[in-house]
Amino acid sequence: MNQLALPSKSELVQQLRQGGADALNLLRALDPAAFEEGRYENGWNGRQILAHLASIEWTYQRLIDVARSASAPQEQKPQAEGRSPSGGVGDYNTRQVEKRAGASVAELLSELEENRAATIAAVEAADESLFSVPIRSAGGAQGPLAAVLNYVAVQHVAMHVNDIAQPRV
Repeated sequence: MNQLALPSKSELVQQLRQGGADALNLLRALDPAAFEEGRYENGWNGRQILAHLASIEWTYQRLIDVARSASAPQEQKPQAEGRSPSGGVGDYNTRQVEKRAGASVAELLSELEENRAATIAAVEAADESLFSVPIRSAGGAQGPLAAVLNYVAVQHVAMHVNDIAQPRV
């Protein structure tokens, strides 16, 4: 990933709202059987990718905390505790998908919707100055908070929604 787009806070909120609504509308319109089709990243089917999206959505709120910590004066920065999940981001994603193996498509869509609403609320509540603070996501996206959030919470989600809607076999 080269240059990340740097939206304003209000643009980011709009992108999160619209992207979330578009994703949920498209996914809800699919036949539930379509979620069991295809093979994707890590061998996942559509339901497993949906589980991935639902499970990582809450982590976007955490990126605001990362920016807040990075912008705090050195003496006020909290000690980093267990910042990197055991086994790295790939293992974390696999564990989260496996944890949701018994969840229905409707349950996963509900989890995604609830977590997206919490992400939007967290962005709206965050101080404008945080959105220019450079951070790095667990998946390796780097740049100002607004650009990283745009990449992981808007573009990454849209890519996976497309994977579900147009399966590669």
